[in-house]
Amino acid sequence: MLSKIFHQGHASAGQTLAVAALALSLFASFPARLRGQGSQSGSGRLELLSVTGSAKFKPDQIAPATGLKRGDQVTRDDIQKGADNLANLGPFADVKYRFSTTPSGVQIQYEVVDAPSLRVLLDDFPWFTDADLIAAIKASVHLFDGTAPERGTILDDMANALTRHLQGHGITANISHEVVTLPWNQQKVVRFKAEGEIPVVQSVEFTDALANVDHAVTDRISDLVGKPFSRSGIETFEFEQVRPVYLAHSFLRVKFEEPSARVEGTKVVVRAPVDIGPAFIWNGVTWSGNNAIPSDELTKHVDVNLGGPANGMRIQSSWENIRNAFARMGYLDVSLDPIAHFDDAAKRVSYDVKIVEGPQYHMGNLVLTGLSTEGERRIRSAWKIAAGAVFDDDVYEDFVTTGIHQAFAGLPVHYEKIGKFLDKHPSDGKIDVMLDFQ
Repeated sequence: MLSKIFHQGHASAGQTLAVAALALSLFASFPARLRGQGSQSGSGRLELLSVTGSAKFKPDQIAPATGLKRGDQVTRDDIQKGADNLANLGPFADVKYRFSTTPSGVQIQYEVVDAPSLRVLLDDFPWFTDADLIAAIKASVHLFDGTAPERGTILDDMANALTRHLQGHGITANISHEVVTLPWNQQKVVRFKAEGEIPVVQSVEFTDALANVDHAVTDRISDLVGKPFSRSGIETFEFEQVRPVYLAHSFLRVKFEEPSARVEGTKVVVRAPVDIGPAFIWNGVTWSGNNAIPSDELTKHVDVNLGGPANGMRIQSSWENIRNAFARMGYLDVSLDPIAHFDDAAKRVSYDVKIVEGPQYHMGNLVLTGLSTEGERRIRSAWKIAAGAVFDDDVYEDFVTTGIHQAFAGLPVHYEKIGKFLDKHPSDGKIDVMLDFQ
């Protein structure tokens, strides 16, 4: 009885690797072993194709994506192409394979590693619900599970499926896709956009009265109304324009549910659900990790009264005030980690703020480029932080915004651009200020 002859190969996304020298030498006997099993020279009948390694997909879901099926006449190139098909598709970060020849045919085993997947954002499709679009993609894209990889041919397959779905409803649009980071949660998603004659927003109806009447919102609603519908545009508006209104009214846990669209001819009416939650009372803050500034001094920078409304915008500005206080003392790398503790029953909120101060910086060198001799003399004369002194970030910012202009008063000079760079050396606590006049 003849023993099996094994061969191995590998493919990764976007790249096919050469087969190892050992496999090449073993492969020399592959055509001879297979010639009697098919009419195509150097090929054999595919007897078994298996796939292992995926936690997301079943083997019988993955196998068709190789382009091979049982009973096919396959060559070594066909087997490698099957690995390439899997690697280029996107859902798999790595693909390896091995195959063996037997008197009855060829047996192939592909081993895959799942690639990370991202949420899919269907952005400019007011005519359909997400459920409609997801179903349309699943109907024609074999390995679509509701998420998407960052790259791969499956993304084009998904875009084509959306195009066909729109065409089936008499809608012509070009579908594009890209990986973006959402500003409201810093989450990476694969965004699909429809580009064409997208209906414009006629109105935005928030489910809570405050968003519908507050001037901070109504004065900016024209950012959406009269513009082509965009879900990400609406959600960005909620985050940047509407959310601050609720935070200022102490609704610290406000949530914005997924907006829905109702198409009326060439217009869209948007319904934007808002779950405001309770309004909270400020119950104080505790500090840890601070040495340069005492806790009672830090508390003075918090612009919220104990027992008063927990104005979220003032809370956020308070953290910035504290960062600035440390920066004025040379602690430019300070980090704050505010952790909120909500007492839902009492509708109170308190914070624990963990502080990592980092090194205290002292003035090193003032490096100037692009200046005349007189210009450099004036800038060095106007510079207010002595070498070795604690670096005060406020003094630096004031100098670059107004001090430079004042230093040049009376000189017939004009600089189109001034490059500014702080070269920090944490190991010795020195900082060099670099100013490039162009």
